[in-house]
Amino acid sequence: MSYDPDALLDRRRLKRRLRIWQGVTILALVAAVLVVLQSQGALVQGERIARIHINGIIVQDDARTETLARIAQDDNIRGLVVHIDSPGGTVVGGEDLFNSLRDVSEQKPVTAVMGTVATSAAYMAAVAADRVWAREGTITGSIGVILQSANVVELLNRIGVEPVTIKSSDLKGVPSPVEPLTEKARAATREVVLDLYQFFVDVVILRRPLPEEEVRGLADGRIFSGAQAVSNQLIDAIGVERDAVAWMVSEKGVPAGLPVETIKDRKEDKSLFEEFVGLTGKSLFSNALTLDGLVSLWQPAAR
Repeated sequence: MSYDPDALLDRRRLKRRLRIWQGVTILALVAAVLVVLQSQGALVQGERIARIHINGIIVQDDARTETLARIAQDDNIRGLVVHIDSPGGTVVGGEDLFNSLRDVSEQKPVTAVMGTVATSAAYMAAVAADRVWAREGTITGSIGVILQSANVVELLNRIGVEPVTIKSSDLKGVPSPVEPLTEKARAATREVVLDLYQFFVDVVILRRPLPEEEVRGLADGRIFSGAQAVSNQLIDAIGVERDAVAWMVSEKGVPAGLPVETIKDRKEDKSLFEEFVGLTGKSLFSNALTLDGLVSLWQPAAR
């Protein structure tokens, strides 16, 4: 059997090209795996300071809780800086984040740096840190709990719609936008709001160097500038991330010069529309509460 020399050469060239492309493919796959492992903190890394961002509406978040648990247990992470820019969220969301940050603080220093807004549940989360900074123009405070509803019975009557509700007792599903709020229902709902408000106040009393009577005087729902919050001892100082890192170095024994690495949650980011729907469903119509309860949220009044 005879062989064409040109055909043999072409075949060898093809094999070499295939090997090159196989090598390129393998390298690309290895690089992709390394990128994924790096993003998840699975690669061996040196000592560093972790940074996380808390933005938007705060709700219960298992992915965030897992991330903070990993930070707490990672001996190479010597401290945590929490950047907060949020108007608040649900009471359970603030409680969940507060507890997770306290768990981290048991293992390493935690500092909070407030951005433009850090109110209500966001303030609750911030006081979990060992030291809290803000800008002078930061809006913070708004210590309180709110449940909002609306009575649309008259509107429904005008357009000829009669809501029908069948329930096991008078207090089931109240307050509801499709039935008048009775005094009994109002009282029962207010008891829940005040109970959760007391929880919020107790958190502030626990974490801030203030007597109870002063905390109650400040916990009337009002907002404060960063400078006012410092004067009232609701936060510790005016500053930014470099001040937080310098404090950890000087006061908590964190080595100087460590890199600060942003740690991201293992989850897909919600769209702005999803966040808006979640917020309006919580704060406007109580019977649409589908996440985790009452709201601790600063909501500037519309004019």
